Amino acid sequence: RLATTQHEDDTISFFIDCNNAGASFTHAVADGVTISDIIKPVYVPTIIHSFFPLNGLANFEGTRNPVLGMQVTDLADGIFIGCTINHVVVDGTSFWHFLNSWSEISKGSIHLSKPPVFQRWFPDYTDIPIRIPRSAVKLKQSNEELESILPGLKERVFHFSKENIAKLKAKANTEMGTNISSLQALLSHIWRSVIRNKRFDSNEETTYRVVVGFRPRLPELPDNYFGNAILGVFVTMKANELLEQGTGNAAWTMNRKIATVTEESSKMFFKSWTASPKFVTMSSFRSNDPGQAKKFEGKTTLFCGAEEGSIDIEVCLFPETMEALAIDEEFMDVVTL
Repeated sequence: RLATTQHEDDTISFFIDCNNAGASFTHAVADGVTISDIIKPVYVPTIIHSFFPLNGLANFEGTRNPVLGMQVTDLADGIFIGCTINHVVVDGTSFWHFLNSWSEISKGSIHLSKPPVFQRWFPDYTDIPIRIPRSAVKLKQSNEELESILPGLKERVFHFSKENIAKLKAKANTEMGTNISSLQALLSHIWRSVIRNKRFDSNEETTYRVVVGFRPRLPELPDNYFGNAILGVFVTMKANELLEQGTGNAAWTMNRKIATVTEESSKMFFKSWTASPKFVTMSSFRSNDPGQAKKFEGKTTLFCGAEEGSIDIEVCLFPETMEALAIDEEFMDVVTL
């Protein structure tokens, strides 16, 4: 769990107490549920959520709940292993680092190929521990707010092959004459497709929140740094600009925004945040399309595909938008079914 220290100046510090208390482990049984029941449906079946422990908890609830939970669910013809980690503790990079390391250990490996680096790093000007004003800590998020975001949403996983991603990249770079990455081209394609099928007013602003990693930008952080080292940046365009000026322009706008996250700007962010802490809540995403494990409309989650160079993207949308997306020829032309 996340431990806390109460300071005399009405501030709080959070830390992990490494006391060998262990992690939460659950063994469950899903009678009659088969592997095909999970992977065959077009939409992600809702029963999936019951296969993950600590489901529905907010990050701040790590003060009274485990920060790591594992669940093994017996299916009729296999097992499902679900893992939940508090996002305050790790980001996606460290999450997969943990799972891959666990896999190595399970295969009998004595020495990990990528040993995690647990040593914390803080800029020289940081007072340790970081003190957060009690008034800034949002201790409870109302059930009404959460429930207003969750009902009625559909989740679907779209598969993009290495070849189709290369086509999107080539198209974006041909349109702009620039060097846009494959991922930026793919994300821009998703962004434009969702907004096109939501039928935004032409002058309405739409925002895509992109998660940017600090590891390649900060020499002090090794690739194996185990923790949370990400920042969300917001890319904003008017709907007509996004849709009429092509994937290349959207990807280039995203590229330029990501480029603003440098070593200098990252350290300035740390300095300003420790001086005046701000927290992200679910309501922060209500007007953002699409964007990170509560679900909200427009949320997109990326996974490495089964084939090398391929990407699976889970998209979370209201049914009418999801149905329109599924018959959008421009979008589905690069989706592998």
